[in-house]
Amino acid sequence: MQFKTFDILPHGTTFDFVGKRRIAVVLSLIINLTVIAWSLPAVHGLNFGVDFAGGTEMEVKFATAVDPGAIRKSLDEQGFKDASVQTYGPDAENTFLIRVGRIALMGTEDVKRVEDAVRAKFAVKTVAFNPEIGDKLDFQFEKPVVPAELQAAVEAAGVKVREVREEAGLTAGTRSFAVITQGIREKVEHELTTRFAESKPEVRRVEYVGPAVGRELRNQGFKAVLYAIALIVVYVGLRFDFRFSPGVIIAIIHDAIVTLGYFAFSGREFNLTSIAVILTVVGYSVNDTVVVYDRIRENKAKYQGRGLADLVNLAINETLGRTFLTSFATALSLVGLLIFGVGTIFDFAFAMVLGIVSGTYSTWFIAAPMTIWLEERAAKRKAGPGAAAAVAR
Repeated sequence: MQFKTFDILPHGTTFDFVGKRRIAVVLSLIINLTVIAWSLPAVHGLNFGVDFAGGTEMEVKFATAVDPGAIRKSLDEQGFKDASVQTYGPDAENTFLIRVGRIALMGTEDVKRVEDAVRAKFAVKTVAFNPEIGDKLDFQFEKPVVPAELQAAVEAAGVKVREVREEAGLTAGTRSFAVITQGIREKVEHELTTRFAESKPEVRRVEYVGPAVGRELRNQGFKAVLYAIALIVVYVGLRFDFRFSPGVIIAIIHDAIVTLGYFAFSGREFNLTSIAVILTVVGYSVNDTVVVYDRIRENKAKYQGRGLADLVNLAINETLGRTFLTSFATALSLVGLLIFGVGTIFDFAFAMVLGIVSGTYSTWFIAAPMTIWLEERAAKRKAGPGAAAAVAR
């Protein structure tokens, strides 16, 4: 049986990938250093989402078009100086992500005022307030308290109450109450409804993440990337030779930084989904690299006596069609997400496409060619200047 095939790239290509490695390294260094510099907080920094930065994030939809600058100005006038407003999804949907860098509306002065008002009416044993938890005051009383009277005392201090909840006393003989006050969501929702009444703002989603939790998530996310790289290096070392591992490390770091560049330069949210994108790109990149390394190993046994540079060029050219078609098919599967996806889905798809392009490029010009450079350096240190030329032949 004969199979009809369609070749996008002709068989027997002889492009000199190894010969272009110096140009590729210079280009990659420029791109990588630019991304790193732009990602530094002192220069521009990443737009950390609520997952990593902590705070309150609200998804708000308007019935008609609204200027995001006007939204930002209204929030600034309400005391939210660090508020950010970002378009969420297609412009026609008039949906925005509003992020505030805290989760509690009450400050120290508000808590003191409420505490004084409650102590003036009741025998208070202790008062606790944690701004990383939210707008919640925990009271312990020495005698029973009527919830409605407690709510009235708190609201008399100028703080509106959402709920008063009785809890188990922490100390024998005491009565504990949790007073949940109206917080950032209510204030922002009221301000938007008042300022943009004709546009009928609707709060669709609210997420709260404390600063400590955000920092922990951010640290764990970056650790996950480092652990993934370390395990891949060990696998390549055991599967082939640890001499190939440095090339893999360089290629993986290159692809991770290029993918990070999308979030750095676009200003899109960098969150847990972004870490998932980087991990996916890292895995995809090493998959192509392993295929090339495997072909190098096969050719080394098949063409004994040929130099490493020739073997690398031959392996890349022999797998060129496979690498291109795999990358193209993977990118094609993301087209639907790019067209119809919104928010984090669109960011995931776009960053993945960028990572696929970078991973294909690093397979051809970074990973295997860098192995040759490392071999040359090792040979030069071991036997003098003449040995490096012998390795490359």
